[in-house]
Amino acid sequence: MEIATGLIALAAGLAIAIPALATAYAQAKIGSSGMALLTEKEEQRATVLILVAIPETMVILGFVIAVLIINQFGGV
Repeated sequence: MEIATGLIALAAGLAIAIPALATAYAQAKIGSSGMALLTEKEEQRATVLILVAIPETMVILGFVIAVLIINQFGGV
């Protein structure tokens, strides 16, 4: 039973960790490109803000999947 509980916890952790790393990479690329854009076109401020926020939905979905994994397989 202890191994199964550990694997459930590992799966839930990976469901959050992998999208979090992907989000960090995407936000770094979008953020640096967005700052370069804002030096030329300051009126694009809202667009850059939205584009930086969009990848954050991956972490939210990863959290939802982690909760579903824990609820489906008996909890930790």
